[in-house]
Amino acid sequence: MDVFNGLPDPIVIEILNKVGDVKTLLRCISLSKRFKLLVPQSESLILRLNHVVTTNESDSPVGNNIFRSLFKSFHGLLSLFSKPTKAIPTTTLSPNIPSTILSRFNRVRNLDVELPGGDVKVEKDAVVKWKAEFGKTLKSCVVVAFRPAATVSSSSPAEALDGESDAEFVNGLKTRVVWTISALMAASSRHYLMNQVVKEHERMESLVMRDKEGEGTVVMESEGLREYRNTVAREEDVERVERNRRSVVPSVKMSMRHAPSLKLKNGICLESAMLVIVSPSEEYSDVGDEEMATEAFARDCMYGEAVVALLKRKKNNLEMNSF
Repeated sequence: MDVFNGLPDPIVIEILNKVGDVKTLLRCISLSKRFKLLVPQSESLILRLNHVVTTNESDSPVGNNIFRSLFKSFHGLLSLFSKPTKAIPTTTLSPNIPSTILSRFNRVRNLDVELPGGDVKVEKDAVVKWKAEFGKTLKSCVVVAFRPAATVSSSSPAEALDGESDAEFVNGLKTRVVWTISALMAASSRHYLMNQVVKEHERMESLVMRDKEGEGTVVMESEGLREYRNTVAREEDVERVERNRRSVVPSVKMSMRHAPSLKLKNGICLESAMLVIVSPSEEYSDVGDEEMATEAFARDCMYGEAVVALLKRKKNNLEMNSF
């Protein structure tokens, strides 16, 4: 007797949800007629985009182009699951890629997407970590950044050490703005990458995108997903999105806090530490900022400690136009 075959369909689907990995589930489709029927009903998926091949179109006969495009599609899908030689920027990926991979699934409710590497291109020794929430556009973004410094002997709570000249403040402000813009561009690129998937999978209630390096996270909850599907973008915005391969960042207001040097409990000293909380200008309110920032990094002890210390610092408010 085939005991597994005796399990009711809802139990098998629940097992498949625990598997989650899209690559494994697509392989399961070929196991039997029953799996071919049940795998597409998986509701919780983990999609790992590891690699992508980019090619240029050539002026060749139509028949050759069709054959080549079919081969590229097949080879491209296989290469997405191969081990990458280096991190692939999100901007090189097309929204058609995740959409094509997930086309076999018709009941997706929760989707977790893992990218091969981070997107923020800043100075070599700088560390930038961010978390952004989206609907039709950016709803909020929290950015923490710093330069690692030498470890010092200390058992005291996190504390900020002052001692900054006016010139150092101005130069530091420029750097903090660059870090923030880089994080916002990375977040908007990831949001753009999933636009086809969001439109096509109307049952989806949760979408999370992160990278292996833990640099940044994009979150879209059920309300944001609904808002995105129900909103028709203006034509000029569509053109800008296609040209830049990222969603348009709206005009925003930012509350920025920083410390020239921040000493943590474990003795690690963070130089040029900053915390930035970003919200669209139209919906801006600093109510709940502290809670939002704390929750964004609650699971990461070091970043969470840095956030708590930086929230005690003086706040500077800035505005930025849409880009």
